[in-house]
Amino acid sequence: MYGFINTCLKSLVIEKFGEETWEKLRTLAEVQDTFMTYEIYDDVITLRLVQEACTMLDLPSEVVLKLFGEYFFSFCKMSGYDTMLRTLGGNLVEFIENLDALHSYLALSYQEMNAPSFRVEKSDDGRMLLHYYSDRKGLYHIVPGIIEAVAKDFFDSEVSMTILNQSEEDERTGKKEHVVFLVSQRSRGSKRDFRPEGENKDVTKEDEESDRRQHQAAALERMRARCASLPHCPAGKRSRWGMVRSVVMFGKDNLLKSFTPCYPDKLWMEEQAFCNAFPFHIVFDKQLKVKQTGVNIQKFVPGLQTMDIRLDEYFSIVHPQVTFNIESIRKFINSQFVLKTRREMVPLASQHQSMLKLRGQMVWMESLGCMVYLCSPKLRSLQELEERGLHISDIAQHDTTRDLILLNQQQVEKKKTETLLYAMLPRHVANQLKEGKRVEAGEFQVCTILFSDVVTFTNICAACEPIQIVNMLNSMYSKFDRLTSVHDVYKVETIGDAYMVVGGVPIPADSHAERVANFALGMRISAREVTNPITGQPIQIRVGLHTGPVLAGVVGDKMPRYCLFGDTVNTASRMESHGVPDHIHLSPSTYSALEDKGFDILERGEIQVKGKGLMTTYFLLQNLCVSEDAIMARGTGEPCVYRDNQQGAGESERDTDEPDSVRKEETSTNGQTTAPAFPSSDLTNEDTPFLGDNTPFQNGHLNDVNSRFCRLL
Repeated sequence: MYGFINTCLKSLVIEKFGEETWEKLRTLAEVQDTFMTYEIYDDVITLRLVQEACTMLDLPSEVVLKLFGEYFFSFCKMSGYDTMLRTLGGNLVEFIENLDALHSYLALSYQEMNAPSFRVEKSDDGRMLLHYYSDRKGLYHIVPGIIEAVAKDFFDSEVSMTILNQSEEDERTGKKEHVVFLVSQRSRGSKRDFRPEGENKDVTKEDEESDRRQHQAAALERMRARCASLPHCPAGKRSRWGMVRSVVMFGKDNLLKSFTPCYPDKLWMEEQAFCNAFPFHIVFDKQLKVKQTGVNIQKFVPGLQTMDIRLDEYFSIVHPQVTFNIESIRKFINSQFVLKTRREMVPLASQHQSMLKLRGQMVWMESLGCMVYLCSPKLRSLQELEERGLHISDIAQHDTTRDLILLNQQQVEKKKTETLLYAMLPRHVANQLKEGKRVEAGEFQVCTILFSDVVTFTNICAACEPIQIVNMLNSMYSKFDRLTSVHDVYKVETIGDAYMVVGGVPIPADSHAERVANFALGMRISAREVTNPITGQPIQIRVGLHTGPVLAGVVGDKMPRYCLFGDTVNTASRMESHGVPDHIHLSPSTYSALEDKGFDILERGEIQVKGKGLMTTYFLLQNLCVSEDAIMARGTGEPCVYRDNQQGAGESERDTDEPDSVRKEETSTNGQTTAPAFPSSDLTNEDTPFLGDNTPFQNGHLNDVNSRFCRLL
């Protein structure tokens, strides 16, 4: 199910029983606290929440599910679907009959939606039967809750529903659940059910006339209340309420009764004109033999020009999932039908294209014993139009599919613009700016900032053409940008050869230091894949990391940028400028954040840092628990998994016999280090210190650590 359902269930529990009850419920059900609306979750999560709710509240499942159905209707209205639902039908029957069409529309946004299906049927004695079909068993008690809430809110009536039959459905593929409800509806102002004539034989004509007058008076009173807020008209003119009342009375109660259509004696339309006006319609008989087709469907499926060809030889039913015969189609005649052409039946020249899908309604013609399928191509974009070899001109001018395609194309272009905007600013910040709101600065207690630059970049610029510099930086930054998505860190900005990212901002994350550390390791690997345009050798970068608090906010009106402020930014920049080529330089706070996290870190010693004095800094060498392929997200390597991405995952454990992740430099007998701390600016590419491969992890031991780490995850 989509997260929308689980969010609704969470909202119900919090509103009816409180926040503490929800926390206890989700803990017992072992599910997360929040759900993304458009993300798909396993049905087990929803079922587990319902089961635990029944246990906690000591209520049967049918009561809990019915309560959820009632609340789900209200939740949909609060979520912006109020107008869509209110205009679905003029009465309860029309509302239910159009639910399948609504689900088809929503499938444009929720493309993996597996919605239930509804069918209304009148029994021989005139009673209303509601057929409910679903792929999910045991949830049918939600239906009475929804239908009763709809009847009460939209149609000012009360509904009672009784289960008549429950069985495995053999009409649809996959053996779906099929539940039949008996629906009784009555006005909230009347104690008698609205039933067909002859069922309530004890009701006299005087009673019926009295009820009719009461309904008329109630309707007029509601119209009077709506008109009460209208401004008064000048003297000598009729009031607005008087005009409305006169219209109602002039209609002699027709406004309160059902509409009766008027039909012509004969159809004033030529056969040729009909086939041109509805270019994608199909008429077929009880044996599915095609009797008539529109002109354009003949063009794309030439075999239909052969009279009495069977429709199921050329098409399969995609929705609803019913057997392709006239009886099943008539049962679901109120549903929207989607047919798909069979690939083997289209011309060879068109078999490489996407198959044509038709969407429309079935209309049964009793006098002819035939069914007419009024349809149009199921398309959503210009790209789909081209893939199927169609043109806008192939679609009838009165068909709203034209407008849908062009409207969706505008949405595609809008999405491209939004994608570009989200690449420049955090999503929530960009959304606030689009709405014209002022973005307040936010304080983040802890995050990890990274700076990097290219070694000897000034010399490279002096010896190269500008286009060579642009190509080199573009190649390098494209690789870095991909890694920001892999490790979910935020790219703040680039200035020349300087590249700045942050972890834990704008979305706080406990694993911010690990994410940035792995990103830095990936940067170093990626930089070796970019060549120096002068020497043809791989370029080298310096990387510096620091962890601490920052203030983040948007500055500027033209070309606004999301910037970070605070001493943490300055210190991270100092770690980069005092770093060593092809090394990742860590501040003490970043070392503390990465300690005992499976990283191989070398203590550099005390160095003089501009504006900071003496600092003991470190070099990040490698991640002992994750492979390079995982860090780079390439090949068959498993992607990096961070603990704040896992549900119910515990902290990483380390064995007591595992050597310390920080390797001290070798010291002599007098306590002095044999390798002095490296000055910040005296090192070039040629005098980069060699840090020997003296890791205590041999191949066998390292593989053992990796296997234990994978089992832990």
